[in-house]
Amino acid sequence: MIFVTVGTHEQQFNRLVEEVDKLKEDGIITEEVFIQTGFSTYEPKHCQWSKLISYKEMNNKIKEARIVITHGGPASFIAPLQIGKIPIVVPRQEKYGEHVNDHQLEFSKNVEERNKNIIPVYDIKDLKEKILDYDKIIEKMDISNVSNNENFCIRFEKEIQEMLAK
Repeated sequence: MIFVTVGTHEQQFNRLVEEVDKLKEDGIITEEVFIQTGFSTYEPKHCQWSKLISYKEMNNKIKEARIVITHGGPASFIAPLQIGKIPIVVPRQEKYGEHVNDHQLEFSKNVEERNKNIIPVYDIKDLKEKILDYDKIIEKMDISNVSNNENFCIRFEKEIQEMLAK
């Protein structure tokens, strides 16, 4: 299953919703797709969807999904990372009327550069390739830094061990 979330920002994200629906219609995506469409005005014709879902349902969809595709809001792509899943991140862009500025674009580029634990899509035409090659892409990624909580605990334990050894 592929789970797509555009978050709860009050501007549309038709660009992403339409592209996923088209990929499903064209048979590029063959598995089940669920899209949380938020305030998008486009209504998918080939995918299951809901404008908004509960936090619990969102977490269940993230756990159930083979691929999570999300906008560039940190909370939305950190959620899959916390359970060891690499998300495809499509940042909202101001030039398409999807947000008030390009902070999602800037943040996604920063995370890609520093952590290397997301699959960014800056041009919607690249989404097809990222979905089709998803398993190959994540196979090559170092996901050891996927969970900041886990890394913190490892470093914290090391610090305590060093303190006790003194």
